[in-house]
Amino acid sequence: MSTKTDEKVGKYIKDVKEKIGEEPDVDLLRKVTEACGPSIFRSDAETISSSSESELETVKKNFLIKKLGLKDDEKLDQGLDAVLEKYGKSNRNKYRAVVYYLLTKHFKKENVYS
Repeated sequence: MSTKTDEKVGKYIKDVKEKIGEEPDVDLLRKVTEACGPSIFRSDAETISSSSESELETVKKNFLIKKLGLKDDEKLDQGLDAVLEKYGKSNRNKYRAVVYYLLTKHFKKENVYS
């Protein structure tokens, strides 16, 4: 039986494969997706606008600092830029769960989800 979350995870796996060209760590991607909670089911919250400074600031504060426990320094901006670049700056639909997954891997913080 497939749940709505399973459908989302399936969509995100496809995105990682097609847009990033990587084989995703499905277990980690699922955990990151589940940790996003109900926001992934709201179209305005499911994606991240990489052109919005306030949105990127929110990702930094709420995800990188609070969730992953990173300290606020220029490495956060560099990491965020690297991940958005990897996902494709011109790609308009950047899924929040995929960005968080990529950030988790970028900063080697997979243990947060174990």
